[in-house]
Amino acid sequence: MVCILLSGCSEKIEPGTVKPSQVRSIKAPVATAAISQEPVHYEATGTVSAKDASTLSSKIMGVVKAVYVKEGDRVKKDQVLVDIDPRQVKAQLLQAEAALSEARKAESAALSAQHAARASADLARATYDRYVNLMKTESASRQEFDEVSARFHQAEAVLGQAQSMVEASRFRIQQAEAAVAGAGVSEKDSRLLAPFDGAIAAKLVDPGSLASPGTPLLKIESADVFRVDIIVPESFIQSIALSQSVSVSIPSAGSRAFEGRVQAISPAADAASRSFMVQVAVPFQPAIHSGMFSRVTLTRGNQEKLLIPASALIHQGQLTGIFLLDSDQIARFRILRTGRTSGAMVEALSGIRLGDRFVTIPPPDMVDGLRVEVSS
Repeated sequence: MVCILLSGCSEKIEPGTVKPSQVRSIKAPVATAAISQEPVHYEATGTVSAKDASTLSSKIMGVVKAVYVKEGDRVKKDQVLVDIDPRQVKAQLLQAEAALSEARKAESAALSAQHAARASADLARATYDRYVNLMKTESASRQEFDEVSARFHQAEAVLGQAQSMVEASRFRIQQAEAAVAGAGVSEKDSRLLAPFDGAIAAKLVDPGSLASPGTPLLKIESADVFRVDIIVPESFIQSIALSQSVSVSIPSAGSRAFEGRVQAISPAADAASRSFMVQVAVPFQPAIHSGMFSRVTLTRGNQEKLLIPASALIHQGQLTGIFLLDSDQIARFRILRTGRTSGAMVEALSGIRLGDRFVTIPPPDMVDGLRVEVSS
């Protein structure tokens, strides 16, 4: 009995140390640090705009009779949007038709004069030819021949003038026909139609306003597809292809990302910035509107990263750390330097190495020096 007591009293524990068997234990999930293949991302910013946008202007002068749409209205192609008073256009059409009728009458008169001049010229030529033969036989006097010759040349001149009048009248007919056609088109332009399916972005005119050629009346945008124009550095351009799927984030439209597709890639880089213009198409969503700020995430290949769950991090003031396990399953707090966050995972830049075991979800009462019993 004494020997047993002496034996027990002879075992000493050095100051400042605790036997592993005497360390308090705590249960926590544990994982092993491993390398992951993560895609390389580039985030470009841009502004949302409609795929097609058009400012509709008046082509004629007139008073706006009616505007059938307002901002936000969805319209179909060829739908009537604005009516302009066509009375002035109709007056121009009547004037052009009257000028055409007058030109045709002038042509008829010119043709009659041409026929008469040709008949006179034919008679004068026949008389002149006959007197030429008479002069050869000295059967006509010189005075008679000179008179016949003068009448012949005068008849030729009158015929030429008559032909010029016919050509001038036909030219006036062409001008009048063009004026009639133009006035007819202008009459159709008194009704402003939607050029494509879309939505009214701005109404710039009200009934009673005076419209003149070039006056903006409405702005319309396509409502089926939006687009985002982004600038991409030349180092990423080789990893982009037409119809490629990309992630588009629009903060003011909600937290979820939208799927976009590369629609166009500029064939040449900007010499100053060494970058390319890329156009990304985004399908219509009620929450998306033109002018919104957006981010487009592009991916180029993969790179190795050591990722750990964000739940494993411990924040103490401005320091970030993690609980690593030593060979005796004892938790040791280590300062950690982190990089980018990818979902629920965080890139570890220093403070942990490949193969290290760490606590993935530290309990609230966990401190340095506790033994960790692995839990599922």
